[in-house]
Amino acid sequence: MTDTPHLGYLQLLRQNRDLRHLWLADVVSLFGDWFHTIAVYSIVERLTHSPFALGLVFIIKMGALGVASPLAGVLADRFDRRRLMIGADLLRFALGLGYFAISTAEHLPLLYALIALQITVGSVFQPARSASLPNITQPHELIPANALMATTWSTLLALGAGLGGFATEWLGERAVFAIDAASYLLSAAFLWRAHIPSPHTDTPPTQPLWRAATHQIAAGFAYLYRHPPVARMAFAKAAWAAGGAALVYMLALLGGGLTGVPEAVGVGLLFAARGLGTGIGPLVGRALFKDLTRWPLLMGLCMLLSGGLYAATTLDRHALWILLPVLLAHVLSGANWVFSSILLQLRAEDAFRGRVFATEWWLLTLVNVAAIFAASTTLERQWLDLEGAILAASLVNALVGAAWLLAVVPAEKSKST
Repeated sequence: MTDTPHLGYLQLLRQNRDLRHLWLADVVSLFGDWFHTIAVYSIVERLTHSPFALGLVFIIKMGALGVASPLAGVLADRFDRRRLMIGADLLRFALGLGYFAISTAEHLPLLYALIALQITVGSVFQPARSASLPNITQPHELIPANALMATTWSTLLALGAGLGGFATEWLGERAVFAIDAASYLLSAAFLWRAHIPSPHTDTPPTQPLWRAATHQIAAGFAYLYRHPPVARMAFAKAAWAAGGAALVYMLALLGGGLTGVPEAVGVGLLFAARGLGTGIGPLVGRALFKDLTRWPLLMGLCMLLSGGLYAATTLDRHALWILLPVLLAHVLSGANWVFSSILLQLRAEDAFRGRVFATEWWLLTLVNVAAIFAASTTLERQWLDLEGAILAASLVNALVGAAWLLAVVPAEKSKST
């Protein structure tokens, strides 16, 4: 099977009205999200100077997402996906206003609570959006639509994080929080204008939600067990995160040591490099590798090589040139991300797709929490310095990539045969 290279992104957006509105909603909310993220990192570092306190921001985000994702998948398969996304945006707007109350270290429990609630409410958005793409695109539009969404996420990470660092430094954290809150309202307005078909469901609508959740979550895991080709793609993002999640967390610590730039700006620049890389990755991957049967091999190579690129940042972690290996590492992670998403969408049936993506997110967040907890605890207790922790996480990335090449790639070849 091969990718279809002829449909351009602008043509796709012009001819598909519903995808266009979903994409515009993504653009404004993601831009606000990354503005907000850099401001949160800045305020926690400014108030605590603690690696573990900063790590808790990542852990709470991932943990809340992991707890909520299974139910989010049930909701995405049972209820109107468009209304779920609009409702999530409106609630996140209301929660976003709470950040204005954070001013001292005593307010950190409130900050953590707001992060957890905002992520929990927003957890329905990702599986609902991912599960909706095949319903609003034609078969020949699905791959370019996924590449567009992945590139948009990455581009807005780069723009939002880069500009968010400067905005946090120059405008202050409260102005940044206001921009983020407003972005959710605009996102909801775009989604209101989209038509997204409701999903097919094999669950009786009269069944209580908690019982349906228990049944359908179990059914989602059973589906992966019965369909190993789907399960392999559902594990791909989590495999990269075994080392990659800790490396992304440590970008927030690296930013404070970059020579010649304020801390918030340095963090923003590193996350912007990450975003630019993840945007380039899907574009390069789709342009160079049109044969989908080669993607599993490339995914393993991406995991293996990205660890080596992050290790290069330890040669001189204060120099601005480390932006380049960070960018290149995320070119590879971006390709891995979009390859696995497309193969997962193509292999999973529509009736189970929301649960499959929610299960994928649950696995991803579980690995994220474990990796970031290990890295932040190691740094807090000074078992390793920052360079040592980066090298350890880079080694994990490389080992997981090697394991993927030895175990998954032969299974994929057997499937093709």
